[in-house]
Amino acid sequence: MSVIEVRYFSDILCIWAYASQARLDAVRNTFADAVRIEHQFCSVFGNTARKITSTWNDQGGYDAFNAHLRQVAARFPHIQVHPEIWLKVRPATSASAHLFMKAVQHWEREFRVLQIPSTASIFDQALWAFRSAFFRDCRDIARWDVQCEVASAVGVDIVAIERIIHNGSAFASLTADYQDADTLRIEGSPSFVLNEGRQKLYGNIGFRLIETNIQELLRTPREDEASWC
Repeated sequence: MSVIEVRYFSDILCIWAYASQARLDAVRNTFADAVRIEHQFCSVFGNTARKITSTWNDQGGYDAFNAHLRQVAARFPHIQVHPEIWLKVRPATSASAHLFMKAVQHWEREFRVLQIPSTASIFDQALWAFRSAFFRDCRDIARWDVQCEVASAVGVDIVAIERIIHNGSAFASLTADYQDADTLRIEGSPSFVLNEGRQKLYGNIGFRLIETNIQELLRTPREDEASWC
């Protein structure tokens, strides 16, 4: 059976990626082993002070951005946003959390972390825990101490993560992600990339659109019939 690779680019501080977790879960539940999701990161909030002030200064700054996020969250009952998001806590960057998560990804793959079949990987659990810690609990996930506390709660080996960061492997993986995002001309977070980069689905898109694209790729055309994708 053919397996479809979906490359999923996101920024950990992006609320649309936070909301899109439900679509990832739906893809897994619908297609199971027929789809392999490859998590990669893109840099939208690499410098949050510059990002928010340059985009929102003329609209009311952090107060306006806070109101915008709460309005977005109200449209998605499966997510929660702290009423003081970006007011009480302002992470300096998403890059440090991305680096930590690349180390988790590396650790899970290279050291063959044992997991119960049909359950989310430790990477998936840690990524959701990071996003929830920021958006729901208003914690500064750019900080190493917060990252360690949140990740250890879902079973991440912090000693191993620290070693992978210190030996440069996580930096290399994160650099590759950012370079891939640039090469593929990823416009923002989240972005689904299919069919070896030929199809890109960006932003707040519904599950049915994602499902249709995957189903068409799974369909095996005859030798004289080109795929509609």
